[in-house]
Amino acid sequence: MTAAKTPLPETASQTAGPYVHIGLAPAMAGLDRTLPVLGAEIAAAGVPGERIVLEGRILDGAGEPVTDAMVELWQADAEGCFAGSEGSATGFHGWGRTAADFDTGLWRFETIKPGALGDQAPHIALWIMARGINIGLHTRAYFDDESDRNASDPVLQTLPNARRASLFAQTKARGVYCFDILLQGDEETVFFDL
Repeated sequence: MTAAKTPLPETASQTAGPYVHIGLAPAMAGLDRTLPVLGAEIAAAGVPGERIVLEGRILDGAGEPVTDAMVELWQADAEGCFAGSEGSATGFHGWGRTAADFDTGLWRFETIKPGALGDQAPHIALWIMARGINIGLHTRAYFDDESDRNASDPVLQTLPNARRASLFAQTKARGVYCFDILLQGDEETVFFDL
Protein backbone atom coordinates (compact mmCIF):
# COMPACT_ATOMS: atom_id res chain seq x y z
CA MET A 1 0.00 0.00 0.00
CA THR A 2 1.36 3.41 -0.87
CA ALA A 3 0.64 6.63 0.93
CA ALA A 4 -1.50 9.23 -0.84
CA LYS A 5 0.55 12.04 -2.35
CA THR A 6 -1.95 14.68 -1.30
CA PRO A 7 -3.95 14.55 1.92
CA LEU A 8 -7.64 13.82 1.55
CA PRO A 9 -10.06 16.53 2.70
CA GLU A 10 -11.82 16.04 6.01
CA THR A 11 -15.44 14.90 5.87
CA ALA A 12 -17.95 17.61 6.74
CA SER A 13 -19.03 17.65 10.39
CA GLN A 14 -22.59 16.55 11.05
CA THR A 15 -24.15 16.88 14.50
CA ALA A 16 -26.92 14.37 13.86
CA GLY A 17 -25.73 12.50 10.81
CA PRO A 18 -26.67 12.93 7.38
CA TYR A 19 -27.90 9.36 7.78
CA VAL A 20 -29.68 9.69 11.11
CA HIS A 21 -33.14 9.10 9.63
CA ILE A 22 -32.04 5.95 7.80
CA GLY A 23 -30.99 4.28 11.04
CA LEU A 24 -33.50 5.78 13.48
CA ALA A 25 -36.66 6.48 11.44
CA PRO A 26 -36.41 4.46 8.21
CA ALA A 27 -39.92 5.28 7.00
CA MET A 28 -39.07 9.01 7.07
CA ALA A 29 -36.02 8.27 4.91
CA GLY A 30 -38.26 6.66 2.28
CA LEU A 31 -37.34 3.08 3.15
CA ASP A 32 -39.77 0.18 3.18
CA ARG A 33 -42.60 1.19 5.52
CA THR A 34 -43.29 -2.47 6.34
CA LEU A 35 -40.03 -2.69 8.29
CA PRO A 36 -40.61 -2.86 12.04
CA VAL A 37 -39.82 0.55 13.44
CA LEU A 38 -38.32 0.60 16.91
CA GLY A 39 -40.34 2.89 19.15
CA ALA A 40 -43.39 3.20 16.88
CA GLU A 41 -45.79 1.56 19.35
CA ILE A 42 -45.89 3.08 22.82
CA ALA A 43 -49.05 1.39 24.13
CA ALA A 44 -50.56 -1.61 22.37
CA ALA A 45 -54.31 -1.90 21.85
CA GLY A 46 -56.01 -2.86 25.09
CA VAL A 47 -53.56 -1.09 27.41
CA PRO A 48 -55.73 0.67 30.04
CA GLY A 49 -55.80 4.44 30.07
CA GLU A 50 -57.05 7.45 28.15
CA ARG A 51 -55.81 7.38 24.55
CA ILE A 52 -54.21 10.70 23.61
CA VAL A 53 -52.22 12.34 20.86
CA LEU A 54 -49.25 14.56 21.72
CA GLU A 55 -48.09 16.62 18.78
CA GLY A 56 -46.22 19.79 18.03
CA ARG A 57 -43.42 21.43 16.13
CA ILE A 58 -39.85 22.26 17.03
CA LEU A 59 -39.17 25.90 16.18
CA ASP A 60 -35.83 27.65 15.81
CA GLY A 61 -35.01 31.15 17.10
CA ALA A 62 -36.68 32.75 14.06
CA GLY A 63 -39.88 30.78 14.63
CA GLU A 64 -39.23 28.49 11.66
CA PRO A 65 -39.91 24.75 11.98
CA VAL A 66 -36.88 22.47 12.32
CA THR A 67 -37.91 19.85 9.77
CA ASP A 68 -35.08 17.37 10.33
CA ALA A 69 -35.66 16.95 14.07
CA MET A 70 -36.24 13.68 15.85
CA VAL A 71 -38.13 13.35 19.12
CA GLU A 72 -38.01 10.52 21.63
CA LEU A 73 -40.60 10.04 24.37
CA TRP A 74 -40.47 8.29 27.76
CA GLN A 75 -43.48 8.03 30.00
CA ALA A 76 -45.29 6.08 32.71
CA ASP A 77 -48.52 4.20 32.11
CA ALA A 78 -51.93 5.38 33.36
CA GLU A 79 -51.15 4.09 36.86
CA GLY A 80 -47.79 5.89 37.05
CA CYS A 81 -45.67 2.75 36.43
CA PHE A 82 -42.80 2.56 33.96
CA ALA A 83 -42.66 -0.30 31.46
CA GLY A 84 -41.11 -3.41 32.95
CA SER A 85 -41.64 -2.32 36.55
CA GLU A 86 -43.91 -4.18 38.96
CA GLY A 87 -47.52 -3.31 38.22
CA SER A 88 -46.92 -1.92 34.72
CA ALA A 89 -49.55 -2.64 32.09
CA THR A 90 -48.95 -5.54 29.72
CA GLY A 91 -48.33 -4.19 26.21
CA PHE A 92 -47.15 -0.83 27.50
CA HIS A 93 -43.68 0.05 26.18
CA GLY A 94 -43.48 3.62 27.47
CA TRP A 95 -40.96 4.71 24.88
CA GLY A 96 -41.28 6.01 21.35
CA ARG A 97 -39.44 7.79 18.60
CA THR A 98 -40.69 9.91 15.74
CA ALA A 99 -39.28 12.30 13.18
CA ALA A 100 -40.63 15.71 12.27
CA ASP A 101 -42.41 15.94 8.95
CA PHE A 102 -39.92 17.17 6.36
CA ASP A 103 -42.38 19.75 5.01
CA THR A 104 -44.29 21.03 8.05
CA GLY A 105 -42.02 20.10 10.95
CA LEU A 106 -44.96 18.46 12.78
CA TRP A 107 -44.14 15.53 15.08
CA ARG A 108 -46.80 13.30 16.63
CA PHE A 109 -47.18 10.48 19.17
CA GLU A 110 -50.26 8.33 19.82
CA THR A 111 -50.11 7.04 23.38
CA ILE A 112 -52.00 6.97 26.67
CA LYS A 113 -52.09 9.76 29.20
CA PRO A 114 -49.60 8.97 31.95
CA GLY A 115 -50.54 8.80 35.59
CA ALA A 116 -48.86 10.75 38.37
CA LEU A 117 -45.43 9.56 39.51
CA GLY A 118 -45.56 9.84 43.27
CA ASP A 119 -45.70 13.58 43.97
CA GLN A 120 -44.91 14.48 40.33
CA ALA A 121 -47.76 15.55 38.07
CA PRO A 122 -48.49 13.46 34.97
CA HIS A 123 -45.92 14.32 32.32
CA ILE A 124 -44.04 12.96 29.34
CA ALA A 125 -40.26 13.25 29.07
CA LEU A 126 -38.97 14.24 25.63
CA TRP A 127 -35.51 14.20 24.06
CA ILE A 128 -34.86 16.29 20.93
CA MET A 129 -32.05 16.05 18.40
CA ALA A 130 -31.48 17.75 15.07
CA ARG A 131 -28.78 19.41 13.01
CA GLY A 132 -27.01 22.06 15.03
CA ILE A 133 -27.87 20.41 18.35
CA ASN A 134 -24.62 18.91 19.59
CA ILE A 135 -26.10 17.27 22.69
CA GLY A 136 -29.73 16.15 22.75
CA LEU A 137 -32.14 18.42 24.62
CA HIS A 138 -34.28 17.07 27.48
CA THR A 139 -37.62 18.59 28.38
CA ARG A 140 -41.00 17.58 29.79
CA ALA A 141 -44.55 18.02 28.58
CA TYR A 142 -47.03 18.53 31.41
CA PHE A 143 -50.78 18.71 30.71
CA ASP A 144 -52.69 21.99 31.00
CA ASP A 145 -55.78 20.15 32.31
CA GLU A 146 -53.93 18.85 35.40
CA SER A 147 -53.78 22.22 37.20
CA ASP A 148 -54.13 20.81 40.76
CA ARG A 149 -51.33 18.29 40.29
CA ASN A 150 -49.18 20.78 38.36
CA ALA A 151 -49.48 23.27 41.24
CA SER A 152 -47.73 20.87 43.61
CA ASP A 153 -45.25 19.23 41.21
CA PRO A 154 -41.75 19.55 42.77
CA VAL A 155 -39.99 20.01 39.42
CA LEU A 156 -42.35 22.76 38.26
CA GLN A 157 -41.98 24.46 41.66
CA THR A 158 -38.24 24.95 41.03
CA LEU A 159 -39.01 27.16 38.01
CA PRO A 160 -40.06 30.82 37.95
CA ASN A 161 -43.78 31.17 37.17
CA ALA A 162 -43.07 32.80 33.80
CA ARG A 163 -40.97 29.81 32.67
CA ARG A 164 -43.40 27.08 33.73
CA ALA A 165 -45.79 27.85 30.89
CA SER A 166 -43.25 26.60 28.35
CA LEU A 167 -43.73 23.06 29.71
CA PHE A 168 -47.51 22.82 29.34
CA ALA A 169 -49.02 20.87 26.47
CA GLN A 170 -52.18 22.72 25.49
CA THR A 171 -55.51 20.94 24.98
CA LYS A 172 -56.30 21.23 21.28
CA ALA A 173 -59.33 18.91 21.22
CA ARG A 174 -60.56 16.05 23.39
CA GLY A 175 -57.54 13.75 23.80
CA VAL A 176 -55.27 15.89 21.60
CA TYR A 177 -52.51 18.03 23.12
CA CYS A 178 -50.22 20.48 21.32
CA PHE A 179 -46.68 20.95 22.60
CA ASP A 180 -44.50 23.22 20.46
CA ILE A 181 -40.84 23.25 21.47
CA LEU A 182 -39.05 26.59 21.06
CA LEU A 183 -35.27 26.25 20.86
CA GLN A 184 -34.41 29.94 21.42
CA GLY A 185 -35.95 33.27 22.23
CA ASP A 186 -37.97 34.92 24.96
CA GLU A 187 -40.41 31.99 25.19
CA GLU A 188 -37.76 29.25 24.89
CA THR A 189 -38.87 25.88 26.23
CA VAL A 190 -37.27 24.89 29.53
CA PHE A 191 -34.58 22.24 28.97
CA PHE A 192 -33.13 20.12 31.74
CA ASP A 193 -29.43 19.40 32.28
CA LEU A 194 -29.43 15.65 32.88
